[in-house]
Amino acid sequence: MISPPSPTLRLDIDRGALAHNWRALDRLSGRARAGAAVKANCYGLGVDQCLPTLREAGCRDFFVAHWSEVEPVLNHVPKDELAVLHGPFDASDASYARQTGVRPVIDSVRQAKLWQESGGGPCHLMVDSGINRLGISPSEVSDISVQQLDVQVLLSHLACADEDNAMNARQLEIFRDAIQRIRHREASFANSAGIALGSDYHFDLTRPGLSLYGGVPRHELGGEIRQVARPQAAIIQTRQLSTGETVGYNATFTAPQNMRIGVISLGYADGILRSWGGAALRNGEKMLPILGKVSMDMIVLDLSNAPELGEGDWVELPYHLPDAARQTSVSQYELLTVLGNRFQR
Repeated sequence: MISPPSPTLRLDIDRGALAHNWRALDRLSGRARAGAAVKANCYGLGVDQCLPTLREAGCRDFFVAHWSEVEPVLNHVPKDELAVLHGPFDASDASYARQTGVRPVIDSVRQAKLWQESGGGPCHLMVDSGINRLGISPSEVSDISVQQLDVQVLLSHLACADEDNAMNARQLEIFRDAIQRIRHREASFANSAGIALGSDYHFDLTRPGLSLYGGVPRHELGGEIRQVARPQAAIIQTRQLSTGETVGYNATFTAPQNMRIGVISLGYADGILRSWGGAALRNGEKMLPILGKVSMDMIVLDLSNAPELGEGDWVELPYHLPDAARQTSVSQYELLTVLGNRFQR
């Protein structure tokens, strides 16, 4: 097969920052150990790029959402370190779990029965403590199919951990009650934000996701978490604008004077949405404002601050997630997971 030319987009993954973030979250988890949510291709940054770093840092507990995510992860971690959060939907899922040796997370009485009918064995169990997504309800804890499970880790998930919300304490009380009523080896409750809520929420295993990859869902984590992802693009064309000429769809920018501009091959097909309009990219310390609307795969930049830049030079989109979320009104989770696959990672 003929190798494609070098890409004009790259996503720089700071593996040192990723390792630092896991170690920081593991330390902040106190007597618990930190696992890692690696679903959605490690929140968009890439399983092949992130998994080796997380494991080298010391992580031994990994979580994905879909069964289709199992195989890429198993290229990097042993089968008994991986769990699938959405559980077995049907007999084929249960069979696949048994064949691969990964842990299914049982999310309902129906799934508990399905797992037992397929032969049973070690599994995890999700209890819904108030978020009302997946998980058995507290009233189902005593069901015989649930009680017969060989539960390795009993899990629940916080709904409002990024806020100082009374619901956090209510969910904690419900989870503590479930812990007393279900046989299990370990318990896991806190996500990234939940780690910052303190030791009452840590139990045996925490499950950070967002903050591994640079997200800061609570201010307590601000000094601990480092930026991991940096989207970069090469300038593919420069041109001169004359006073009065316009740029892009709907001609929303009009040149107030003669000016030099650059075009980069980046846009909302890559996850850089129109909400980035009015922001700026940078080259070193020089800021390069976006002109007009972001289009599907092109952005136009004002090169007035960097007259030396030309075609083939690289610029970077500031992607410190808390700042980027304020700039775009897009959540930190979305900013990561929408990043497209045209980036060289």
